[in-house]
Amino acid sequence: MSEIVERRTPRSRTPLVDSSLNAKLLPTVLSIIAGSVDAIGFLGLGGLFTAHVTGNLVILAAHFASGSGAPVAPMLSVPVFVVALGLTRLLAGTLERIGFASLRPLLLLQLLLLAGFFVLCVSAGPRIDPDATNAIIAGMLGVSAMAVQNALVQISLKGAPSTAVMTTNITRFMMDVGDVMLGRKPADVAKARDRAMRTWPAIFGFAIGCGLGATCEMAIGLTSLFLPAGLALLAVTMGMTVNIKGGRGS
Repeated sequence: MSEIVERRTPRSRTPLVDSSLNAKLLPTVLSIIAGSVDAIGFLGLGGLFTAHVTGNLVILAAHFASGSGAPVAPMLSVPVFVVALGLTRLLAGTLERIGFASLRPLLLLQLLLLAGFFVLCVSAGPRIDPDATNAIIAGMLGVSAMAVQNALVQISLKGAPSTAVMTTNITRFMMDVGDVMLGRKPADVAKARDRAMRTWPAIFGFAIGCGLGATCEMAIGLTSLFLPAGLALLAVTMGMTVNIKGGRGS
């Protein structure tokens, strides 16, 4: 059975990604989720980025600079993302203090948020108005789900690459490739190779997710949100098989 080993400290419990297949595949599945949610939300909700918050900042800046009215969803997405990150950190901290590992609860929380995103969008019908209240609420559930995912990777999957910020991942990957090719110290080359091997699946997974999400959205509209919701269920199942040593949640 795969394992995530925790270092015991007086104040915190720090889970580490182990070398098992399940632990290696989980960040890739999360990357596919992020890519598909981002593509579907962008196409189906009037240009809303659910995972790529930087994109929403650009949209807002462009609207303010041009003097045109800023869309409500991108305007709300940034504070909603920040608040969701903060609440996720508080939840994880509470779980750690009472002796429960945070990975499984956070994966479950992400699943519930994506399921709500899916249900609200499908119930609104095939021609949802991006500025309608139900569409805005649905979009914020998607943004919150991606905030939870970003937080859980840093809190519960120490050592894993980002599953939603591909600019950082691509930069890190190319720097590591350069170090592997040009590095002189064997230890530094080995570290760079290890990081590159852990980073490229996240990049590949996000790209696959974007392609699948865009293709499905063009074919069946926002019903395509079943894809990231189903993958989130898979992620929860994978998390259930991970044994977390030393905590009540193991």
